[in-house]
Amino acid sequence: MRMLTGLTLCMLAAVATADSRTPEQVVRETADVLAQRIEGRQQQLEENPAELYKLVDDVFLPVFDTDYAGRLVLGKHWRKATPAQRQEFIDAFYDFMLRSYAKYVLRFEKDSVQFLPGAPGAPDPRRTVVKTEMKLADGTKLPVFYSLRQTKEGWRAFDVRIEGISYVQNYRNQFSAEIGTNGIDAVIARLKRDAANVTTSPPVAGGK
Repeated sequence: MRMLTGLTLCMLAAVATADSRTPEQVVRETADVLAQRIEGRQQQLEENPAELYKLVDDVFLPVFDTDYAGRLVLGKHWRKATPAQRQEFIDAFYDFMLRSYAKYVLRFEKDSVQFLPGAPGAPDPRRTVVKTEMKLADGTKLPVFYSLRQTKEGWRAFDVRIEGISYVQNYRNQFSAEIGTNGIDAVIARLKRDAANVTTSPPVAGGK
């Protein structure tokens, strides 16, 4: 009886602490926190990539569904991968995505992110896209769309589309044939190299 009561209390506590924010609130509050934490520190963070990546990871990881993103990218190859390969791929893909996203974070400024209207009609209770537009210092407007899905922890992002390019879709297309030819371990190694080659220099407008 005591064990049953304890389990019930744990379940109630989990429900009570679940993230009840809407998808837009998740994205808006995450962007606000990032903007606050980098304000006045852009130069310092650009010169200290490890510090920048840790900052972005601390803010972004709690609202990002790393396992689901990795599974989507692997696609049909997920079943053939061992548990160890799956985890290594998930970690490598998240690291690459975080580093790539971080260089855009350096251009975040307070009130520079505008939220665009969502798709007309009733919202999907399981998946959605939050569309934003980031105004850069030179006046350029950079579209950044976030794909989110409903999980037991609340709404969580699983993909970022910048300037029309989806990280999940882009890399799933690239890796599908590559894994078939070279194997998943070779692709993991390549993904780690790609992550290591990402620079913290803010991209030029219209660049990658």
